[in-house]
Amino acid sequence: MSSSPATPVKHHFLVYAPDKTEPGTLERRLSVRESHLAVAKENIASGFIRVGGMMTTPEAFTNPDAPKKMVGSALICEAETIEQVRKMVEADIYYTSGVWDPEKIVILPFFAATAIP
Repeated sequence: MSSSPATPVKHHFLVYAPDKTEPGTLERRLSVRESHLAVAKENIASGFIRVGGMMTTPEAFTNPDAPKKMVGSALICEAETIEQVRKMVEADIYYTSGVWDPEKIVILPFFAATAIP
């Protein structure tokens, strides 16, 4: 009788990664954005990132003429452990280049009430 390894159980995690508020943060974000998106694309293709995007200010919706100011990122990740998600966040160029505020990043287990793409 052959036994195959059990398939690891994966869980969903919500990542809230606000940007720093100091001057120059938006410029830093934009300067490394292409690198960030390239790695994000790989993580999406592998299924690690299930949903992701940038956060903006409420004025982006209430005033059509207001600029879409980037103020952070939000993700739903699928992984075996929260540590795997933390490693991905801490390796991201937004983290290493000082765009995301490491003191304010939140990673929590997430139980969806609806389907996650």
